[in-house]
Amino acid sequence: GLKGLSLDSRLRQVFSLMSPERLKDLAARVPDEAREQGLVYLREGKVEVINVLLRPAGVMPDQLAYFHVVSLAILNALKRLPDLYIQDFAVRSVVPLSPDEEKWLWDTWGPSHRESHPVFGRLDAMVEFTSPMWKDSLNFVESNLCGVGGIHLIPTCERVVEKVVVPAMKELAPEVDIGGSLDLREMFLQEILDHLENIGHAGRNLCFIEPKYAGDGPNEQAVLTEYYRKNHGLTVVHADPAELYVKKGEVWYEDTRVDVGYRDYEVRDLIELEKDEGLDIKPMKILFRENRMVSSMAGDFDHKSCLEVLTDPQFAKYYSADERRYFRRHVLWTRLVGDRRTTNPEGESIDLVEYIRQNQDQLVLKPNRSYGGDRVIIGPSVGEGEWASAIEEALTGEDPFVAQRLARISVTEFPVVALDGSVRFEPFYTVMGFAPTKYGVAILGRASQKQVVNVAQRGGMCAVLVGKYAYQLRGPAATPVA
Repeated sequence: GLKGLSLDSRLRQVFSLMSPERLKDLAARVPDEAREQGLVYLREGKVEVINVLLRPAGVMPDQLAYFHVVSLAILNALKRLPDLYIQDFAVRSVVPLSPDEEKWLWDTWGPSHRESHPVFGRLDAMVEFTSPMWKDSLNFVESNLCGVGGIHLIPTCERVVEKVVVPAMKELAPEVDIGGSLDLREMFLQEILDHLENIGHAGRNLCFIEPKYAGDGPNEQAVLTEYYRKNHGLTVVHADPAELYVKKGEVWYEDTRVDVGYRDYEVRDLIELEKDEGLDIKPMKILFRENRMVSSMAGDFDHKSCLEVLTDPQFAKYYSADERRYFRRHVLWTRLVGDRRTTNPEGESIDLVEYIRQNQDQLVLKPNRSYGGDRVIIGPSVGEGEWASAIEEALTGEDPFVAQRLARISVTEFPVVALDGSVRFEPFYTVMGFAPTKYGVAILGRASQKQVVNVAQRGGMCAVLVGKYAYQLRGPAATPVA
């Protein structure tokens, strides 16, 4: 914590020493480099360069190691949800699937999945890197286990800042040693290849599957396709699900057999496309059933209410003592809103609706299966009337909601060049997304001047670089002993 604070203080000092002209130059070059490296967002078919904040956040190696252990433990716990859903009706009530989704689970989940199944996810959290109590500040707020953004964005953002900003920092502070972490693109690929080996599948052809022609969202999968072809010589294709077909029991895209797929589709989206547009879902079902889809069906359990399974004492029997310790320390109390009894954060029995009414200043309400900052109601930021209306909507509306303990939102100052050319330091809310693999963890830093932080809502990215500070921390000199 103190080393992190020392590093962060030095980074702040470096940027305060930069001349306005130097900061303006960086502010012009960073977007150009971001565009060059494909760090863009498609919005209604138009390309927007993702805003990259000039000052990186610094994380120390020991912090990164701890984040890896905790986030991987939580991800592995969430991977068990399909099996828990099958065996425990209480779990079904907390992370409910539609009848069509449930049928998909019965049709595709089998013994091989219980031995090994792939989930690539990102766990979003609040954390204060610079706090002496940084471990206690780590609070996970939700999981993203299907079609996760970041495989291309995270390492590319790091490299943009390393190439453009870090050299300017070293001109003023050559003693600061800071750089990117392990490349998430490489860790992701190795996880894919490991899984194919685990299931005994000889092929290595990877297919990225997404709404290929939608023209909205991060332009990751097309860029990743080219990256893996160029750097690894792999056969990698990029397909819309409508472009897949079955031949002799195998899934194909054009003239390429698909050995493993990575999907940016929830199962409920595929079901809707089958009903509304006549999509042939047989190729996708084959990949699911044969355990060759990333993420597996576990990806469709990334409801915000999945954290209730980790924070409700009735489900503690499914997890080890070490896992439960991580949950207690780092997973925020979360409950699916309904007229029922449950337990509060202290484990005491409560009427849930009454508890939500009485604890507005400590809670947030948000849709259980939405994303992008949609309809998030932060209790302390609204009046009593709006809170009461939000509770009523959560109880009677079509979409289920969750109530969650409000996390302390981290605030960091970043240098900003205004439209008039002036330079000033402004506060931004920050949220960190942890993408764990068994090889390491990558961190997606996001920042916004709105309390709901999301790139889809035109927030920005903050590179999280691993730092070492050359100077040793020294306490006061020892008093000589006579």
